[in-house]
Amino acid sequence: MPLTAETVLAANRSSYVPKQLPEAFFASAGTSGGFNMPSTAIEPAFLPETRPGRLETRVPPEAVRDAYRIGIEDKLLLATPSAATSVEQLSGLLAAENRRQGYTVQDDGAISIPDVGRVVVAGKTLEEAENSVFNKLVEAGINPAFSLEIAEFNSQRVTVGGAVQNATVVPLTLTPLRLNQAINAAGGFDLADQDYASVRIYRDGTLYQIPVTEYFKKGELQNVVLQNGDSVFVDTEFELDKASEYFAQQIQLNTFRQTARKNALDELELEVDLRRSELEEQRENFSDRLAVDAVERDYAYLVGEVFKQARYPLPFERRATLADALYSESSGFHSRTGNPRQIYILRGNENPNEFSGVTAWNLDATNAANFILATRMELRPNDVIFIAEQPITKWNRVLTQLAPNLVTSSVASAVN
Repeated sequence: MPLTAETVLAANRSSYVPKQLPEAFFASAGTSGGFNMPSTAIEPAFLPETRPGRLETRVPPEAVRDAYRIGIEDKLLLATPSAATSVEQLSGLLAAENRRQGYTVQDDGAISIPDVGRVVVAGKTLEEAENSVFNKLVEAGINPAFSLEIAEFNSQRVTVGGAVQNATVVPLTLTPLRLNQAINAAGGFDLADQDYASVRIYRDGTLYQIPVTEYFKKGELQNVVLQNGDSVFVDTEFELDKASEYFAQQIQLNTFRQTARKNALDELELEVDLRRSELEEQRENFSDRLAVDAVERDYAYLVGEVFKQARYPLPFERRATLADALYSESSGFHSRTGNPRQIYILRGNENPNEFSGVTAWNLDATNAANFILATRMELRPNDVIFIAEQPITKWNRVLTQLAPNLVTSSVASAVN
């Protein structure tokens, strides 16, 4: 039967599942899950109270205001538009998201976006991070229409403790964090006598002090801008030892967390390296078995006026077409000796009762438009692609075979 749009659709309805690659070709060397950070118990500080005559006011210098820079453990929210067509819905990031997805900045300062890869965002402003994501989307060939925002602020924080309702950790966000906001986040003061209370701020190794009475009188003291790493301690003692002990505890805890995180990251990198080596070995073993034809796979066969009569391996994970076989690097046909009107796909009948039955589809390649059908006609295992010879080629070969016989006969006659 001729190869037409209708016969191609009918032929492609036959069931066929391409051979699958081993799982090692799809597995990632990364690991999921978070780090288990060990904790430690630190004895709280305690010193006897003493009553001061007058509390000194030492205000910290004005914090440098800069755009918020994304850090480790921050959670970003990436929003992409919904796909407009079924083709777009099957591709990459547009299908993986719908259409808002959160990503936590990992210890190496990057987020991992499906079908795009790892994008380093730590240390960047939101605008700079958007530019980095935009460039990665363009490199991956994905529509770079998206929005990026910070959903959770976890990398920069201020601790509040002492004579407050609830000791807490206050994250820094896009807007400056002021002293009164930090104290309100801890539930406010919990003081029996505010005349001898003070708010102490530990910053970069220096201790600052604001008496609570002065704090309530002056709005500029309440609006002191805090910065990342500040520790606020509301104390009812004049001596600085208790506050210093509190800050020392905070430093000790931060140091311990950093050490634990580094150890966990080292273990993760070792695990990833081992996993990557295992996957590479599995892939190499499969490639070696494939090279010696020890892997079961499907083939079609090229015969007739082709450059090289051979079997054409059907690819893994997808379906090949007639055009793939005709124009692969190891195949192709002779346009001079091959008859473009007589290109056939021969397919045996799958019904055991008709074991000798064969269906032959004929492609007339003299009409260039028919090559579109060749790109749509799917191959099945054991298909035979046959290209007949030109009529003139057949006669030329007959004459070529007869010519030696004629010469031999003439010579024999002359000798006799």
